[in-house]
Amino acid sequence: MDSQVEKFTAYIGIGANLGDARQTVADAIAQLAQLSQTSLLAQSAFYRTAPVDSSGDDYVNAVAAVSTSLTPLQLLHALQDMEQRHGRLRPYRNAPRTLDLDILLYAEQSIAGAELDVPHPRMTQRAFVLIPLLEIAADIVIPGHGPAQDFLPQVQGQAISKI
Repeated sequence: MDSQVEKFTAYIGIGANLGDARQTVADAIAQLAQLSQTSLLAQSAFYRTAPVDSSGDDYVNAVAAVSTSLTPLQLLHALQDMEQRHGRLRPYRNAPRTLDLDILLYAEQSIAGAELDVPHPRMTQRAFVLIPLLEIAADIVIPGHGPAQDFLPQVQGQAISKI
């Protein structure tokens, strides 16, 4: 086995607001730790947030850090498979979700593609991303944007509570 395989740190946003959302988020974190060529480095606490640009029940959100040798697109496809296994449907933009997994950051890379944009394009506008991200990576810098903590004042008005 090649011990020189390059590993990258990726941050994954996790959310759910259908069914037993808290258990789904916990299951998703456990499944992240089981992904091929991937190990779980850290996970935030769980947070309850109101839906943004959507309706339905409150979300349970968290952020996890993983070390992976998967490429960004391989990781995206693995996350989409996990969403499908949890019954994720996409009837319309921002529909309620059994499970939502987003690649927030992948190493220090900036990716603009048909399938994937990294850093996640709205991460600086969402308390449910920034607060759990900063909990596990207090000094994280968002490529092309600067320190994540600099965006906290912009999301102060969004209701979020640790659960």
